[in-house]
Amino acid sequence: MSATPGAPPGAPSTRDAGREPLVPVLPPNAPRSGEGALLRGFARAVLWLGRWKMVGDWPDLRKVVVIVAPHSSVWDAIWGLAAKVVMRLGIVFIGKKEAFWGPLGWILRGVGGMPVDRSAPGGIVQQVADEMLRAERMWFVLAPEGTRRRVEHWKPGFWKIARAAGVPVFTVGFDYPTRRIMMGELVELSDDFDADLRRIRPLFASYRGKHRDA
Repeated sequence: MSATPGAPPGAPSTRDAGREPLVPVLPPNAPRSGEGALLRGFARAVLWLGRWKMVGDWPDLRKVVVIVAPHSSVWDAIWGLAAKVVMRLGIVFIGKKEAFWGPLGWILRGVGGMPVDRSAPGGIVQQVADEMLRAERMWFVLAPEGTRRRVEHWKPGFWKIARAAGVPVFTVGFDYPTRRIMMGELVELSDDFDADLRRIRPLFASYRGKHRDA
């Protein structure tokens, strides 16, 4: 489906009038990516066939750490990447540098992947925070659970990156019963991880993943 002439990237087609759009329109300060019409059409078909939508509003910020939960299935990445491509959202995720070789590396970089060296001094947190500080615009996304299994304690990596880069955290939830990717709340962090986590985790309480809740 083509967007209305003159509409901003990611805007719904006029043929979507009267219907809930598959994805929201990006705010002015959101980073954009350069996917072409063919790839965007394929991604839109993936969401439509899967009956998935992204609902809510993005924060109008140049830089933010986006956390997504519950992460219980590889399908989360499929629906999330499809929505990202349809919106042409320039969001960044990380992967080990060894995966960024050859054609796979080209594909991963093309959809926002950033290679990281797990053995580098300062670790992954510092690499991502440094990149955010250098960038004019950067939205970084990760799953705070760090695994598809149920965990009692979320890893502090997302919090450390946001604190080091001086940016807030935005919550996004996968809700499989309704087939919605739900945009939640913007959270300004304090200097106390445990206190911030007590504020953040309840924001995901109503979401149900493919195999479990958050």
